[in-house]
Amino acid sequence: MTKKPTREEYFCEKELVRGLRQGRENALKALMERHEKHLYTLIYSITLDCEESLEILQDVFIKAFQTIDQFRGDSSVSTWLRKIALNMSLNLKRKWKQRLRQHHRPFDRNADASLVETGRNTDTPETRLAEKQGENGIMAGIAGLPENLRTVLVLKTMENMSYDEISRELKIKKGTVSSRLHKARQLIRDQIGDKFES
Repeated sequence: MTKKPTREEYFCEKELVRGLRQGRENALKALMERHEKHLYTLIYSITLDCEESLEILQDVFIKAFQTIDQFRGDSSVSTWLRKIALNMSLNLKRKWKQRLRQHHRPFDRNADASLVETGRNTDTPETRLAEKQGENGIMAGIAGLPENLRTVLVLKTMENMSYDEISRELKIKKGTVSSRLHKARQLIRDQIGDKFES
């Protein structure tokens, strides 16, 4: 008896897009399973709010399903979804500013452990404490950045986008990308240094 292929194995990208265009629910489920963790991490790093991030994530998949006919295939599905998620996240932040929203949840350093993974297998109390302090310092530093700096840093470090791609995505000059990235890294470095250097 042959092993039944998993959903990921069964749907190559073209088949996935075809299934979405045909309105097949299993294609939507495959799309969500394949991309939800990565997209949530991106959205959360911009909004810093768990509930809002989950709502945006749902909206991203709804919009993707509704507008799949607009997907031309000149980029990957992942890139297309990332663009939708980024636009929705930034639009929400702009609305927050306009309405002076008062109930924004503060950044929870433990909200999503997947944002920082050390990959180390040390298990002493001292190393666990040091790693936790380092992670908390970095995440608090990212959370404390102004939105324009944080967005550039996230796209460069977490999304591994080039300066040109970030420039096009955010509609800013390449030099602005470079200066914002430098400033963001410097601010985090200064903050971590203040906390951990004797």
